[in-house]
Amino acid sequence: MNNFIISACSTADLPLKFFKEHNIPCLYYSFIINDKVYSDDLGTTMSYEEFYNRIDEGAMPTTSQVNVDTYVNTFEPYLKDGLDILHLSFSSGLSGSCGSAFSAAEILKEKYPDRKIYVIDTLAASLGYGLLVNYAVSKKDAGEDIDKIYNWINENKLNLNHWFTVNDLQHLKRGGRLGSGAALLGTLLHIKPVLHVDNKGKLIPVSKTAGRKKSLNELVSRMEEMIVNPDGQEIFISHSNCIEDANYVAERIKSHIPGIKRVFINMIGPVIGSHTGIGTVAVFFLGKNREEFKD
Repeated sequence: MNNFIISACSTADLPLKFFKEHNIPCLYYSFIINDKVYSDDLGTTMSYEEFYNRIDEGAMPTTSQVNVDTYVNTFEPYLKDGLDILHLSFSSGLSGSCGSAFSAAEILKEKYPDRKIYVIDTLAASLGYGLLVNYAVSKKDAGEDIDKIYNWINENKLNLNHWFTVNDLQHLKRGGRLGSGAALLGTLLHIKPVLHVDNKGKLIPVSKTAGRKKSLNELVSRMEEMIVNPDGQEIFISHSNCIEDANYVAERIKSHIPGIKRVFINMIGPVIGSHTGIGTVAVFFLGKNREEFKD
């Protein structure tokens, strides 16, 4: 029986329509621009276009995670209604919000001992996180129970590959992902890094390419190297206000890797976009364990 709900956070970068259609409670992170706090409510309060225009004009937003009370207040009404909860969380390697979700679950388990409250650290971000949510929802719609889905996500999450490149090294520097000297030199030499997310859910630089087009092509090459059983897979691509580049990568994937069921593209939301800047393109798929790639 499907007597449970799946919940997730806005950092899954899925469209508002997806959350509504599948009755998924969404917990919103926050972002701050010029000392004003905005909810990362999937473009409702501030459109993604306006957000990236603000960055283009020089804004340097910061972000705020979901706290324990928000998780408790979101989960409790469902528990009162007799429903179990499967919450998929943004990577603990990138945010403390996952820890808050686990703390909320422990608080609520004492109050509702007969209910199942499962929290999964997806060790994933953006539409990589969103792709795991999509798998969970598809399995729920197919009639699978909460325990089976919980086990499948935990068994497969480290095979969820993230490969991405950024256009603006200064945002990585500001987030502590790249040293000041390397960021300056990279900018002067038009170096574009390719990164992935490791088994601890952290961002890891993998290689440096000379020029934008080469970095986009390398995303597809890495995918060719790492993908397993592509037939029937759904491939997710996220981008920060550079749809042409995302479409370019999508077309190369379709021509280089036959059998793909669908390529879904969506924009990176404000929370993750605050740390990547404009011009990020990322591809997500199921493949080999994340750390089996060869430099």
